[in-house]
Amino acid sequence: MTRTSLHDTNLSADVMVVGAGLAGLVAAAEAADSGARVLLLDQEGEQNLGGQAFWSLGGLFFVNSPEQRRLGIRDSESLALADWMNTAGFDRAEDEWPRRWAEAYVHFAATEKRAWLHAQGMRWFPVVGWAERGGGSASQAGNSVPRFHLTWGTGPGVMAPFAHRVRAHMASGRIVARFRHRVSALDVTNGVVTGVHGSVLAPSAEPRGVASSREVVGTFHHRAAAVIVTSGGIGGNHDLVRQHWPVHRLGDAPAHMLCGVPAYVDGLLQQTVHTQGARLINPDRMWHYTEGLHNWDPIWPNHAIRIIPGPSSLWLDPDGRRLPFPHVPGVDSLATLQHITRNGWPYTWFLLNRHIIKREFALSGSEQNPDLTGKDIALTLKRLGKRVQAPVQAFMDRGQDFVVRDTLPDLVQGMNTLVGSNRLDADRVRREVEARDLQLQHQGGKDPQLALIHAARRYFSERVMRIATPAALLDPRHGPLIAVRLSVLTRKSLGGLATDLDGRVLDQHDQPMPGLYAAGEVAGFGGGGMHGYRALEGTFLGGCLFSGRSAGRAAAAAVR
Repeated sequence: MTRTSLHDTNLSADVMVVGAGLAGLVAAAEAADSGARVLLLDQEGEQNLGGQAFWSLGGLFFVNSPEQRRLGIRDSESLALADWMNTAGFDRAEDEWPRRWAEAYVHFAATEKRAWLHAQGMRWFPVVGWAERGGGSASQAGNSVPRFHLTWGTGPGVMAPFAHRVRAHMASGRIVARFRHRVSALDVTNGVVTGVHGSVLAPSAEPRGVASSREVVGTFHHRAAAVIVTSGGIGGNHDLVRQHWPVHRLGDAPAHMLCGVPAYVDGLLQQTVHTQGARLINPDRMWHYTEGLHNWDPIWPNHAIRIIPGPSSLWLDPDGRRLPFPHVPGVDSLATLQHITRNGWPYTWFLLNRHIIKREFALSGSEQNPDLTGKDIALTLKRLGKRVQAPVQAFMDRGQDFVVRDTLPDLVQGMNTLVGSNRLDADRVRREVEARDLQLQHQGGKDPQLALIHAARRYFSERVMRIATPAALLDPRHGPLIAVRLSVLTRKSLGGLATDLDGRVLDQHDQPMPGLYAAGEVAGFGGGGMHGYRALEGTFLGGCLFSGRSAGRAAAAAVR
């Protein structure tokens, strides 16, 4: 790629894309394919091309896909849309555009999305996952059927086709990239956005994801007929997260939160664009996870890894009481977050055993799944073996949040030692575990978590790849016992800059700001919050793809 030059202080283009994450790559590629001359800017170095998408597990939301049909999963656009609307819970006047974006995205996911990506070389693991399955009635949050399609190659596999297209256009000169260019503000002339200005940062050789220097070594002033902002969310800026934290819904933000995204996900450009007249809506809607681990090998500050759990672990509060249904793994992330934060708990616990962890623990992140990321079939098949996956085993051996013991009294003692208190009562924990185990004597019983497990195992993919055969936690044949301390980690912004279906940024009067577009997380993945209050898994990357495509095509058409 073309390297940053400190002398190029006044460049011009048809379309300028600010942010080289997934949404930015898609927007730049689509605009260039449409004949526009594109200038691509990013505050980080070239090594961070693709942004957060690189670190993702690569899950995508498809509706009625070939993968679903081969597994006997019956899905439809109408069912998916009903699930989306029930999960989103749109209830505000400003949800008009987010609702339109949601309808458009579900239609996209049910029609051309898969074919469009497949034609670019993207492929998916044949097993469809069931994340955010929901624990309420048919009219409440969650997926009715599995829709979580893992990309072969994980996050890097999702970004690869678009990075390839961008590089090809750069080789031809149609796209010019400038890294370490940090945008300070928009340039506006007679009410029209005509460019941006900002600071050139010192070159950085820091590895991907590592926090980089903010040393200023120059300035720039670039012009374009259309500017597309794709600068991401706010999850790496905990001050901004706390500023927008919905205390009325979630209670106080935890005193300590881990960070699921790199430090450059700071939300500052979103705030700047807002001060310059753009409408920012739903900033209090956020998506954070409750199953965070301190990364034993951190890349960015306060680096968290999320467990993507199967449904079998026993979820305990800090006193050893079982969380009430539907607060069980893999059911409703936001509802469980709300339950935890309203109670003011600094952490919670998973209690499980080796039998469960080797089948049900997946770690979010491309680097935590070398088999899928490296497209290694032989290594992937080892997931069906008797050994715990190597990345999970590494956390068991080295992670500060894991306690592994042979007996329950020793496990509880280790849990208390880990947190530096005697808060956990061994007898209470024993009663919770034994009560759960007694319900396994019959497939029926009254335990809703076990009923959910039995129902989910009727799906072939869940039974073979994802959910352990129900068994007693205290059965020594399935040991050792394992406890995992869980912390809240910050991840995604669900609100953002309001946009119409072309990605045009709207002002305070709901009118398009001439020359300005937005896509990806900075726009709430479209419209200012197409997920509403809650998100169905696999829709974050998909939102970047869809909104980046829409904005790139629309901006190019507007300047022709």
